[in-house]
Amino acid sequence: MNEFPAAPLAWVNGSDAPEKSAINLGFMALSDCASVVVAATQGFAQPYGLTLNLKRQSSWANLRDKLVSGELDAAHSLYGLIYAVHLGIGGVAATDMAVLMGLNQNGQSINLSHGLQARGVTGPEALDRHVHQSRAKLTFAQTFPTGTHAMWLYYWLASQGIHPLQDVDSVVVPPPQMVAHLQAGRIDGFCVGEPWSASAVRQDLGFTIATTQTIWPDHPEKVLGCTRAFVEQYPNAARALVMAILEASRFIEQSTENRQSTAQLLSAREYLDAPLDCIQPRLLGDYVDGLGNRWQDPHALRFHGAGEVNLPYLSDGMWFMTQFRRWGLLRDDPDYLGVARQVQQLELYREAASAVGVGHSGETMRSSQLIDGKIWDGSDPVGYASGFKLHAMTDSSALLASR
Repeated sequence: MNEFPAAPLAWVNGSDAPEKSAINLGFMALSDCASVVVAATQGFAQPYGLTLNLKRQSSWANLRDKLVSGELDAAHSLYGLIYAVHLGIGGVAATDMAVLMGLNQNGQSINLSHGLQARGVTGPEALDRHVHQSRAKLTFAQTFPTGTHAMWLYYWLASQGIHPLQDVDSVVVPPPQMVAHLQAGRIDGFCVGEPWSASAVRQDLGFTIATTQTIWPDHPEKVLGCTRAFVEQYPNAARALVMAILEASRFIEQSTENRQSTAQLLSAREYLDAPLDCIQPRLLGDYVDGLGNRWQDPHALRFHGAGEVNLPYLSDGMWFMTQFRRWGLLRDDPDYLGVARQVQQLELYREAASAVGVGHSGETMRSSQLIDGKIWDGSDPVGYASGFKLHAMTDSSALLASR
């Protein structure tokens, strides 16, 4: 394993000193927690006066609850989780939340079971036929009702003509438990982050039918999330935390060797507790799908992209709210732009990025074309949310009952 270099020296004194030096930092056992783990363990935080105490969580619901209670200061978080808490969706009281930075783009997958594969359901058209001709509903798992995996699963199914709330059943399963649920036959497919999709393929428990980067190339995924109260009480600590994780993000992408050493680090019991050969290939963009196909993915998991990954674009946060509205998780249109401006900590991020020499533009929106041909640029969120052929006919708050 390659040695991680020490972070650049930085003087921390005077008014810039972090108000809180020990940060409790939550994460889930997923490959995209990499920059958080590297920052905490490889010398990137200490120069900024911080000690990062990593706290692995058993589920996204537990992580959410500990963020809100203050047991965790900040966390590797699902984008949609932060916005759901801010909006009071899902049975929790609305709490002002903050997105400090993006942690990664891409790198999640939708897998189907070996049983479906054996019945010839190996592509979207075959899945569509099976769903609409079979008497028994298929059951798909995602990791949190308002999370990214639920939104990618719903979006992809809908793009294939399958209504995710009517034609199939959806259940919540924590990421590390996905493979066991698939093996036990409790679910027919799932959407989850790595290394769990790769692990299912490697164990011959099914195949990857779609990566999330085919739904939206360079899509937003995990963020560094916290409460707004944390930012207001500890602004220097929040900025220093972003600086440290930006340094780690940049390091991971500096070379193939750095990605390899990161994969080795993540495989340890206290982090992912998964075999290196389930983590490293897809972290390097080397995909096999379980159907005999192999490719080097041009939109594989990335952590920095010269800062493009890390800038908390307003339009990224707004997109998740449009999907909450689409699927009935919001009964009315929120003030999409106003809410995003409250949550996305653009000024703090830009201060941190400038301090560590990471470029950033003045842009707050970006434009992307998704798998169904629709363009998302944040300009008309109300029209976008209401413009889908498949959407929830009624309030879908019952979906949120499952934790």
